[in-house]
Amino acid sequence: MSDRGFLFLFSIFMILAGVASAAYLVATGQAGTVDGLFLVLTALLGAAVFAIYAIYMIGRAMEAAKGPAATAAKPAAAAKTTKPAPAPAAQS
Repeated sequence: MSDRGFLFLFSIFMILAGVASAAYLVATGQAGTVDGLFLVLTALLGAAVFAIYAIYMIGRAMEAAKGPAATAAKPAAAAKTTKPAPAPAAQS
């Protein structure tokens, strides 16, 4: 398995673990205390960080999948656009 695949699976695991721990704290009533509230916020913050990273990884993978077709079209489009010749200066 590639490093990207392992990191993606680890990110999914950490998201599920963070959400599950926050749900457990709420279900057992421990989230009602100040310490429990901070534990819930920390668990959800960790899940959010890994979720943002997973979304970033998915975006990079989708960009790489459609990248070669888009880069092949760019040089052809750049070759078609030409600059107009400068107008000759008026002589007095």
